[in-house]
Formats: sequence, structure tokens, C-alpha cells
Amino acid sequence: MMLELKCVKIEKPEDVNFILGQSHFIKTVEDLYETLAGNAPGIKFGFAFVESSGACKVRSEGNDDGLKKLAEKNALAIGAGHSFIVFIRNAFPINILNDIKAIPEVCNIYCATANPADVIVAETDSGRGILGVIDGFKPKGIENEEDRKWRYEFLRKIGYKF
Repeated sequence: MMLELKCVKIEKPEDVNFILGQSHFIKTVEDLYETLAGNAPGIKFGFAFVESSGACKVRSEGNDDGLKKLAEKNALAIGAGHSFIVFIRNAFPINILNDIKAIPEVCNIYCATANPADVIVAETDSGRGILGVIDGFKPKGIENEEDRKWRYEFLRKIGYKF
């Protein structure tokens, strides 16, 4: 049996967050839409789901055509069965991540980030699967007092702490 490893770079604008996960049923498409639209007022999103049986199509939805097209392009490039990718604006993954995890057919979340990311994909004769994600950059050192102050102020500036 053939096994090939591939690295798929996520293509996205710098200001867009994304969530990459795995599910087990085509119903994910409608459940993701309802979850995203209903849990974060003002959110703009597009997502794609890679069907791994039947017609084996990339299924997509969203309320922002640009983000929907971006999701379709990245999902097709990853090509791993029953995976999904969600791109969002006007919200952060923290606003919707637990709601996505609570969708009954969601099996796994690989990452939720705005960082540059690479998806490590294994391909065999029967298909593709996601092995993991490289999210962002290597550490540049240990946080010092100035860094702690920046972190503290940043979280308050964006409204996550009082």
C-alpha cells in the first residue's frame, strides 16, 4: 500500500480566523450553519465539509460569499474525508468553539487560529486523512514581565477580561 505525506498551506487573509475539524456525517453542513449563525451576532462565516462517501463532494455554506469560496478552496486542497474548515470574521474562535464541539457529529477539532498554518495530510490508495496542524511559529523565548503586561492589557483591550 502506498503512503504519501503532504503539507497543505492554509490560504487566507491575515485578519481571518479559521477552525479545522473532523466530523462523521453530511448533516454537519446544516448543523454548522445553524450553530455559527445562532451563537455569535454579527459573525461573517463560510465553511466547507469534505464528504467521504457517496458523491464525495465538497459541500459548503455561509453568510459571506468570499469566506465560503475561501473555505471551498482550502477544503478541496486538504481533501481529507469528513473534514471541515470554517473561516470567520467579526468573531473569534473562542466565541463559537464550544458550540461547534457540541454538535453531535463533530469528532475532533485540529486547530482554531488566525495564524499561518499548514495541515499535514497522509494519503493512501483509499483516501486522505489529517495527521495534524502546524499552527503559527516556533517560540522565541520565555515570557518576561513586559510580555505579561502586554498580554494583560491586550486581553482587556479586546474585551475578554475586565
